[in-house]
Amino acid sequence: MKNVFAILLAGGEGSRLQPLTLYRAKPAVPFGGIYRLIDFTLSNCVNSNLRKVGVLMQTKSTSLNRHLHLAWNIYRPELGEYIFPIHPTLSRDGDVFHGTADAVYQNLRVIGSDITEVVILAADHIYKMDYSAMVRHHRARRAETTVAVIEVERPLAHQFGIVQSDPEGRIVGFAEKPNPDDLPPLESGKTVASMGVYVFNRDILLDSLSPEAMAAGDVDFGKNILPKLIHQHRVMAYDFVDENKKLSVYWRDVGTIDAYYEANMDLVGVDPIFNLYDRAWPLRTYQGSEPPAKFVFGDDRH
Repeated sequence: MKNVFAILLAGGEGSRLQPLTLYRAKPAVPFGGIYRLIDFTLSNCVNSNLRKVGVLMQTKSTSLNRHLHLAWNIYRPELGEYIFPIHPTLSRDGDVFHGTADAVYQNLRVIGSDITEVVILAADHIYKMDYSAMVRHHRARRAETTVAVIEVERPLAHQFGIVQSDPEGRIVGFAEKPNPDDLPPLESGKTVASMGVYVFNRDILLDSLSPEAMAAGDVDFGKNILPKLIHQHRVMAYDFVDENKKLSVYWRDVGTIDAYYEANMDLVGVDPIFNLYDRAWPLRTYQGSEPPAKFVFGDDRH
């Protein structure tokens, strides 16, 4: 995977998570006691052997910068490995990012000429995934773009980009947050949704994010870029393979306070829904040099 570059989209304002995001970037919001939201995507990158990672930031980035410096200074730049922050260039009269595709477009310069594929990731989802398996699938299917997909309940379709594919797995339809009544359900009663995880061939990404496309308002992958790409290039679906090793797959978008609370509750119980303790898929974060917890008067009940 030495010629694969991962870009984490970490610039979301997180307004629906306030007050947790009042003074911090959304990916820097604490989760599960010791972690930050971004730790799960970055741990996936490390466990997938992705050694070139850029983190696109935008608002309230001090908290996220600090966490990256303390927790993720683990690669060897002299060996071509890195995790580094990417800030808005402010190259357009002070403009910042106007969408996910625009964020990548403004920073195309960081994608080296040796890169063959670019993996685009959200920095604020809770899940475990081997991105290298998706890249291998992308190559084996001779795809130009690959979209990771997961089944969701039909009433939730309006929250996601909904994918339709042919028997080969080639995507033939893509609708961003559609009306559920307009979509045919699967036999299981569920609908296939994009996870916001993409693999692009480098040349396809550069061609898609042209100055002309940005000027035309094509600033978002789900709303603009992918619906056009499926008619012009070989865009394939990749079924999510969960590394959480439970009976049902686990992927959570914690974009609201309710979703954030429910995901935290998934961690409690004798056998939690989301496994934080798998040594085969370690989750990394920063832990300061603090004294251990101390319990006194254990017989008291309060």
